[in-house]
Amino acid sequence: MLKLAAILALGAGLSAPAMVPATAREAVSFNGAWSVDLVTESGMVCDSRYSYSVSVRDGQVRLVSGQNASLSGRVGPDGTVGLSVTNGSATGAVSGRLQASSGGGTWKVSSLCSGRWTARRQPTRTAQAE
Repeated sequence: MLKLAAILALGAGLSAPAMVPATAREAVSFNGAWSVDLVTESGMVCDSRYSYSVSVRDGQVRLVSGQNASLSGRVGPDGTVGLSVTNGSATGAVSGRLQASSGGGTWKVSSLCSGRWTARRQPTRTAQAE
């Protein structure tokens, strides 16, 4: 249960949409590495804070840090996040929105715990020849 709540922090973890014209929002690529922090706001079986890494590629979200769980869902072209996380018999939901370099939203594991999450895009690293 606790690990599932921590993994929900990933979905990597998003805030209100920016006031940007639709065409500009659609042009944003969310591909890359994201750090996600989850804060528990209610529920006693979850730790108070979790941190994870996720990867987004062509709208698909993949868990980078964390094991024994499965993550499915998407980031839409407008940054809308909808994820389902399963760990053993526990299932949770993550929703929110990504912007160009940050985001946030909410998470919930049935009636056990719930909270908010924030995400930050990690800088892209490129190899340089010497």
